[in-house]
Amino acid sequence: MNLNVVLPFCSSTLSFVFFLFLVDQWRDRRRPYQAIWAAGMLWYALSAGTEWIGGAFGWSEPLYKLWYLIGAIWVAGWLGFGTVYLLGRTRFGYAFAFSLFLAGLFTFLTQAEYAYPQSGIAPAVYFLAAMLLAAGVVILSLRGSSRWPVLAAVAIVGGTIVSAIMVATVTLPAPGWVLDPVTHIPTGDLFPGYIRLLTPFFNITGAFALVLGGLYSTYIFMPKSRLIRYSLRRDQPAARYLANLAVAPVAIAVNLVVSVPGTVAALLRGRLNSRVPATLLIALGGLIPAITSGMSRFGNTSGFFVGEFLGVLLIFAGFLVSIEVFREVRVPFTAVVLWRRTAEEPS
Repeated sequence: MNLNVVLPFCSSTLSFVFFLFLVDQWRDRRRPYQAIWAAGMLWYALSAGTEWIGGAFGWSEPLYKLWYLIGAIWVAGWLGFGTVYLLGRTRFGYAFAFSLFLAGLFTFLTQAEYAYPQSGIAPAVYFLAAMLLAAGVVILSLRGSSRWPVLAAVAIVGGTIVSAIMVATVTLPAPGWVLDPVTHIPTGDLFPGYIRLLTPFFNITGAFALVLGGLYSTYIFMPKSRLIRYSLRRDQPAARYLANLAVAPVAIAVNLVVSVPGTVAALLRGRLNSRVPATLLIALGGLIPAITSGMSRFGNTSGFFVGEFLGVLLIFAGFLVSIEVFREVRVPFTAVVLWRRTAEEPS
């Protein structure tokens, strides 16, 4: 059994099934985040599919380019983009701005550390773009506007188009692909720096949005013990609002931790909101592949396919138990209901 074939095949198949469920639910409810997540899961399925084809039948330059474009650049960004639209009417904009800041900073520091050839001014351009977008999101969030996800759309859609042009037009050294000599898993070493630096920009933004979005939703819906109190009401004086805003990240983290015993008790009594386990599963599903893909960037590719499969498995499980996304589960594009949440179930 070749795990370099089996694991990508399982990841691709499960992702495509998930894609069909999301498209079917979008047809029924017409929520923008469902359409965006569907696109993200389609990229996930196609990316894992290229890995399966490459492992089973051999790699080629077009297949290698498609793998890097869809998997290394697009997947995390689009899944995180879906979370942005789901939480677009909340104060999650501050967390998303932080994700953009980290993405720009890490992109710049990555080039400083590894000096990828053919990077040119790309590190500075990507860092500046991240800072401008983050500033725009913060300003809109401070004004109480729910339009900040539009800036995320500009970043993701624009970056998707630009990256597609970059990858399609780049000339790669022969044979046109490269695999880790030990694990035989593909790496991005053959691409020039200005393309390689797109991966932290997209992946950190998307992965942090997905993980932080999951944790933020968990915090909202779990039974809370407020050890540190704060208020983000907009009718308070500006100075007090900014002070509370500065305290909020620490308060949320501390309150989340001290609320765990009460959450476990609610779970055992069957009174826990379904969104809590759902969003925790989604956060974990976003975190694991982010770690394994990051390890791959630093030369350790052994866990890449395992992390990829666990990621889609956990995210799918999270969506299936979430009342926010699925009030019923049916065979896609049919009226055959496999499971429906009843009124008695906690919500």
